[in-house]
Amino acid sequence: MTSGQTEIWHNPRCTKSRTATARLDAAGVDYTVRRYLDDPPTVAELRAVLARLGAQPWDITRTGEQIAKDLAMAEWGRTEADRERWLSALAENPKLIQRPIVLTADGGAVVARDEQSLRALDGSS
Repeated sequence: MTSGQTEIWHNPRCTKSRTATARLDAAGVDYTVRRYLDDPPTVAELRAVLARLGAQPWDITRTGEQIAKDLAMAEWGRTEADRERWLSALAENPKLIQRPIVLTADGGAVVARDEQSLRALDGSS
């Protein structure tokens, strides 16, 4: 993560991810792209992003993915004691991470999957 610059965790095959980059472009936001499937985040990076999001790892997990089903993640606990297990799974299987995640230059973050979160990217909220 580059401090002080907007960064998007992007999957170019994802419509919502492409929509978010288009929104950033239209707003004239200077940002870097991290293709997180090719450059997976570490557990430490995930912790930092979750702190910025004010979220838990299960909040950003794509539980409908086959990997999640194979791991039986729906049955995993969702307590502080379970947090490391979730973080490890996300770091080892970045396909499980919701997309796109936008880390804003001001230190905030948003999972840009809906109109409200997209408005936060261009200041139209």
